[in-house]
Amino acid sequence: MKALMLVLSAMVAMPLAANDIEVSGNVGVEARYFPQDALYPGQEDGGLSLSIQPEFRRQWDNGRKSLTFIPFYRWDEKDDERSHGDIRQLDFTMASDNWEFQAGVGKVFWGVTESQHLVDIINQTDTVENFDGEDKLGQPMLRMTRFLENGSIGLFVLPYFRERTFSGAEGRLRSPLVVDTDNATYESADEEQHVDVALRWEQTLDSVDLGLSYFDGTARDPEFNQVGSTLVPYYRQIQQLGLDLQYTGDAWLWKLEALRRENADTGYNAAVGGFEYTFAGITETGADLGAIAEYHVDSRDELATSPLQNDVFLGARLALNDAESTELLAGTILDLDNSSKSFRVEASRRFGDNVKVNLEAQVITDTDAEDAILHGLRNDDLIQLEIQRYF
Repeated sequence: MKALMLVLSAMVAMPLAANDIEVSGNVGVEARYFPQDALYPGQEDGGLSLSIQPEFRRQWDNGRKSLTFIPFYRWDEKDDERSHGDIRQLDFTMASDNWEFQAGVGKVFWGVTESQHLVDIINQTDTVENFDGEDKLGQPMLRMTRFLENGSIGLFVLPYFRERTFSGAEGRLRSPLVVDTDNATYESADEEQHVDVALRWEQTLDSVDLGLSYFDGTARDPEFNQVGSTLVPYYRQIQQLGLDLQYTGDAWLWKLEALRRENADTGYNAAVGGFEYTFAGITETGADLGAIAEYHVDSRDELATSPLQNDVFLGARLALNDAESTELLAGTILDLDNSSKSFRVEASRRFGDNVKVNLEAQVITDTDAEDAILHGLRNDDLIQLEIQRYF
């Protein structure tokens, strides 16, 4: 691909003294335990996995040019689909006073809310990594950004599409029917070769951070067609207009994400908005406690491909602000149309300079059969422990 060729050309052109390359990264071991019996044949109650993510960075020309390479691989003893590798980042970046150019495989994040990132559409979700949707696959791209006073405007050309990952037959956190990731179908005749484009304008206006985005291309979230005993992903062509806004006022953060998405057959609106209030210095050691509340709405109602169409998220964030960077985030999502509920806790703490421990727990309860996504996961309560060693 042309973007990768530009990266390779940059690698050849730059000085390659080994002592100029910054090397870091992490290796990890992860244990998963599912307390409830599996719903579907072949699934088990837990397992181990190993991961590695090295990072190689090189800067030159007084920091105006840089090359970054971040590969990733996970081996999972239970689910062959979760054993996977990816190039999270392999890009060349060149900056001037008011411009920045990027070519290669990269990551871009848009959004401000906690419980769902509606407008974050550039990178595909790496679903097998984590159910929360925070992990992303690297996206081939060409990006050109013009810096403005207190803002920027960016153009993205995305020459290749990444399909979403899904758990295999032996994996937990999957639908009743296994997703056939080998036979995905597309609305576009170009399939994964379709060239997507996006525009993004960001601006800070006093206490308000504002973002407007437009995307034209292949939807990152597929629809599904049942073929025999499997689900086959179908990726539509869409046009999406997105808005994200955050107002900062003393201890308050007010947040909003909203979108309008259209395809050849229909269109819909969706939004998530709310606040986070921080109680600063609640202990003598300077710990902060944040209270979070967000509301989700989707005009598709029960036809939405997301379980968050008329739901409330309530959560709390605790940061001890200690030398070990101890943090905890806990929250619940309540469906206002039925009794479905989910609870999630994430905690992390460093031990020494090089070890980090991450603990996650998830409970899905009182699911309604009409809430198909959560109902299919009703026995997939999860406790997950990961130990990472950084270098």
